[in-house]
Amino acid sequence: MIKNIQTFVEELALIEAMPNVCNQYSYEHEENSIRRENLMIYLKQMYKLKPKIILVGEAPGYRGCRLTGVPFTSEHLLMNNINGLDIFGRENGYRLALEKDKLLKEATATIIWNTLVQYDMMVLSWNAFPFHPHKKDNGESNRTPLKKELLIGEKPLLQMIEMFNIEKVVAMGNKAEESLKKLGISCEKVRHPAQGGKNEFIEGIRMIKKKLK
Repeated sequence: MIKNIQTFVEELALIEAMPNVCNQYSYEHEENSIRRENLMIYLKQMYKLKPKIILVGEAPGYRGCRLTGVPFTSEHLLMNNINGLDIFGRENGYRLALEKDKLLKEATATIIWNTLVQYDMMVLSWNAFPFHPHKKDNGESNRTPLKKELLIGEKPLLQMIEMFNIEKVVAMGNKAEESLKKLGISCEKVRHPAQGGKNEFIEGIRMIKKKLK
């Protein structure tokens, strides 16, 4: 399995650059080696924890996975964890791609993990498009991934579901749901917590947890 994870990360790194997209795992920048390593640590941890649920988002954000390499994390969360969570932190081997004093937080990542801790749910996190789509000439921005970009994300998404023997798929937002339906994968959908969706997201996770009991 470890070899499968290494191959998976390597394949992500080698996917060709696209306009207005940052592949945060590519060999183009030296610091990306840390992001690749962070992703491998995360996936190895998930292999040990054996989650049966995958939560699929849309794409990495510029304050989150774009910087860390790990879906639904920020620099602050990756280095410090949150109460009730012991996946992340320097003690687990995670590193910053660029050392700095002020670590960025990302609201979406914080909401997601606080909610998962609250409802005692262990999920594998991934995105329908694994790279960071941004507006033209502005790497510090986010945009919705295009259809052709979501097509590129299909293979890694399927690989994740298969590698981890996932039994339940949860789409977070419309784009994730579209990708999963296109692949013929049945899923439940929760509201994305961004742009005022926090309470609906929490309620969606609560309902999924209730069904699992």
